[in-house]
Amino acid sequence: MATPCIDVCRFDEATGWCLGCGMTRKDKKHWKKDKERRPEIRAALPGRLEALEAAGHRTGKAAKKEKKRKG
Repeated sequence: MATPCIDVCRFDEATGWCLGCGMTRKDKKHWKKDKERRPEIRAALPGRLEALEAAGHRTGKAAKKEKKRKG
């Protein structure tokens, strides 16, 4: 299973979720070391990204573009 990480790695302070993929730092560690948890982690990501968007954050590729602009 391919990683959902898109190399944005900017985290929302309130939730700890990455604006690019929705994973937490802890999720990223588990992704690398505990393959059995990958489906559980992946299932949580769409809801997290939707919540971040509802809170006014740019997410996914849009967060990546914003990262480049702020540079």
